[in-house]
Amino acid sequence: MPESHPILPSELPRIALISTHGYVAAVPPLGAADTGGQVVYVLELAKKFAQLGYLVDIWTRRFADQPEIDEVNERVQVIRVPCGGDAFIRKEDLWEFLPEWCENALKFIHQRGYVYRFINSHYWDAGMAGQCLGAALDVPHIHTPHSLGIWKKRQMEKDYPQNKASFEAQYNFTRRILEERRLYGDCDLVIATTPPQYDMLLDAYDVPSDKIRMVPPGYDDTRFFPVSAPTRETLRRRLGFEGNVILALGRLARNKGYDLLIEAFPLVAKRHPNAVLHLAVGGEETNARERTILGELRALATRTGFADRIRFGSFIPDAELPDYYRAADLFVLCSRYEPFGMTAIEAMASGTPTVVTVHGGLHRALSFGRHALFADPFDREDLGITMAKVFRHPRLKNRLSRMGAHKARSLFTWSGIAQQLLAVVNDPRELALAQDDVEWDEPWNDGD
Repeated sequence: MPESHPILPSELPRIALISTHGYVAAVPPLGAADTGGQVVYVLELAKKFAQLGYLVDIWTRRFADQPEIDEVNERVQVIRVPCGGDAFIRKEDLWEFLPEWCENALKFIHQRGYVYRFINSHYWDAGMAGQCLGAALDVPHIHTPHSLGIWKKRQMEKDYPQNKASFEAQYNFTRRILEERRLYGDCDLVIATTPPQYDMLLDAYDVPSDKIRMVPPGYDDTRFFPVSAPTRETLRRRLGFEGNVILALGRLARNKGYDLLIEAFPLVAKRHPNAVLHLAVGGEETNARERTILGELRALATRTGFADRIRFGSFIPDAELPDYYRAADLFVLCSRYEPFGMTAIEAMASGTPTVVTVHGGLHRALSFGRHALFADPFDREDLGITMAKVFRHPRLKNRLSRMGAHKARSLFTWSGIAQQLLAVVNDPRELALAQDDVEWDEPWNDGD
């Protein structure tokens, strides 16, 4: 037999992922400004691409005292390129400095001799950068919006009509939507992550259907999975969880809807005296705006009359997230609008019954009462009573725990997501994933 030789890393094909805003790192400070689910998405996707035989460069902005290169593993590196000085720049304002970023990135690429199979950019700021690099390098550019400016603008104007005049200065919607339209017209493919995104790209942005593919976000099934009842009880004791614990977590931002959850909690508390709401919100450090939001939430909790049962927990390190999900009795994704909802998938995968907002795309991939429950967080009665049902009906709770984990494994593992993306890149005729809940379901069994 001829002698076989291992493939050296330098011989592997190379992919560029671009995520310019926030604190992108091998171990990111989740919860920091502009640093949340998108950063997790990009890192996990990069790791899976690497396992599938690629070298992956994650391109981002360099600021503060960050190093130029951050090694994730032997096949994945974060490359930081400076622009706009050393200070943090909000994602809404970063577009002005992207020409400088692109110029510096191209210099780096030419110096190293990097050749890419394709570029995948994330969010509209990185999309502008990705289109620039793709055109300069003559490389296919695949863009993943994560959220859409038109959708966010409509939702915020509906939810906060009194603040409509201030939105333009705060979110730069005019520039964002203009650049999104240009970007979706110029790039090679647009990756929608939910059915509502797919529909809006077609109807509001006039993107041709043959230019859109739908691939959902994923989760790490080596970390998020159910555990036995004795293990779960051990986790609850370690974390100090007692009673029926409702968990919500994420960045401190108004669109996350924690105020709506607090307003709905009394409907649960009155029916279930041992129910507790645990809010693990914010990052390791908070800025002035986040502290203002947290103060408002604490004041609102006091006004409900149930402040002693509404706990404001500390930031949860990423390594401990699975245990918090497993220890909770119910997880709630209460966002005012949520393109997808990574935390809900992680909770379901961990075996935790989950309630998700109807103001997003995830609920369309799930069967109500089978994989999860969904409710309108703007309707406190709807949200409150929906949460209470999980504690009132043990068979429902058990079914959600079991079938939610099954659904997550069926649709949303990172390995499957990476393979889907490679399929649509390698064969542009590849069809979009049918994400509405019509497949992969176990036969209905009302017993436990």
